Amino acid sequence: MNINNKEIIAENIRSIREKIGKAAERSGRKAADIKLMAVTKFRSPEEIKFAYEAGIRLFGENRVQEALEKFGGGGLNLPDASLHMIGSLQRNKVKSILPLVSCIHSVDRIELLEEIAKRCVAEPEAASRASGPLRLLLEVHTGEESKAGFMHSDDIIRALEYAEEKKLSVCGFMTMAPLMHNPADKSEIEAVRRSFVSLRKTAEAMQKRFPVFNLSELSMGMSGDFEIAIEESSTLVRIGTRLFQNPAMENDI
Repeated sequence: MNINNKEIIAENIRSIREKIGKAAERSGRKAADIKLMAVTKFRSPEEIKFAYEAGIRLFGENRVQEALEKFGGGGLNLPDASLHMIGSLQRNKVKSILPLVSCIHSVDRIELLEEIAKRCVAEPEAASRASGPLRLLLEVHTGEESKAGFMHSDDIIRALEYAEEKKLSVCGFMTMAPLMHNPADKSEIEAVRRSFVSLRKTAEAMQKRFPVFNLSELSMGMSGDFEIAIEESSTLVRIGTRLFQNPAMENDI
């Protein structure tokens, strides 16, 4: 057991929770309003277990194969923990990931939504947990460096209409802000903030149009920008590097 690594991860989590609390206070909310996800891309089962022992109960994977290896049969046994799919998802991988995850953040096109609906009908037991049916977030393109996502409100509306028709549980939105190369650069900070504000406004507009859904989940904010995201109403931050890495070696998805 790498005791030093275990202590580093526990201390990182403590520090992140403290920053979450302060950012929540600045936005007039409580720390309990914001979920902390540990992003486990490229992380070993040992590191994931250390995070779990330090109190993390929400994990996010970017790649289906990694998720299957770490969290599938014969993998980690983490009672009361949840796994979310947060990376780009191909239609032919939906069947494989469905039994493992309680939420998919990266629904970025109608075709993927159609495949999820098809698999939920074909394998209802895989798409439902004790906590309820599979939850979905629509990924929205909000910045020049966003990797994927719906770009136009008309497409988001069509996606929500389809989800309503198929009785899919869409519970909010996800985005990736432009990467900050210099955290001290005010123009970069403002570009990131605009990205998060854009997602919040999209969510507000869509909630009014689709009251049948509870679109309150806003998955936004990673290692370099999660405090700004919380200030702009994030309800879930996805932290990888800052949670797992030794601060002395500084550089998520």
